[in-house]
Amino acid sequence: MVRLGRAALLLAVLGFLYVPIGVLVALSFNESGLATVWTGFSVRWYGALLANADILAAALNTLVVGLISTLVATVLGTALALGIEARARKGRAVEALIFAPMIIPDIVLAIALLSFFSILKVPMGLHTIILAHVVFNLAFVSAVVRARLKTFDWSVTEASGDLGADGFTTFRRVTLPLILPAVIAGALLAFTLSVDEFIIAFFTAGAGRSSTTLPMQIFAMIRFGVTPEINALAALVMAVSVTAVTLAQRLNRGVIAP
Repeated sequence: MVRLGRAALLLAVLGFLYVPIGVLVALSFNESGLATVWTGFSVRWYGALLANADILAAALNTLVVGLISTLVATVLGTALALGIEARARKGRAVEALIFAPMIIPDIVLAIALLSFFSILKVPMGLHTIILAHVVFNLAFVSAVVRARLKTFDWSVTEASGDLGADGFTTFRRVTLPLILPAVIAGALLAFTLSVDEFIIAFFTAGAGRSSTTLPMQIFAMIRFGVTPEINALAALVMAVSVTAVTLAQRLNRGVIAP
């Protein structure tokens, strides 16, 4: 009875989480122009996305922001994780300072970044969104890489030094290959967060369509009602996010237990 109760509770929770997503995906294949009235199977709305110049431009902006911010955040986050683990003494204050962007509400971080750019008189655009996403993603990359470093055998780097390798060679030939699954997992997580992020991008984008990202485009479209085209777009965004998270989770198997 206890097992049945737990199974029922698990199914109820999973249903609560995933049934709405399943309905959205199903309705994205709806032939009708009404988002909630099923009239037959069709992929016409996915074709409509390819013909929508605004959506394609927003998707390109999202890809540019995601790739550049992920690359920068991955490099800085990995360096930060290595730097923290190399310290002989680690304080709680340092930990809290580094991971603050993970726990600060997005709206607070967005307002802070907007104020910061305004004080420096930095013109808003894709570049400010990229910088904001680097700040947001850096802590997540660092957390994933540090999870791998917790079980890292530092004696191999000492052995490399004893054999005559300098610091850069040791990092390139020994350290990086061993932590690479965690680095890639952190990068995939950062890319997923960047693609899905709306609030920070909305506050730091400035005016004009040249800096509109895909979540911002979706928000602009749903103000006039949800259509099957929006369902199709949301389904594609979700597919990209799920794929990236799944790959990150598979790589994380080697992070916790190398």
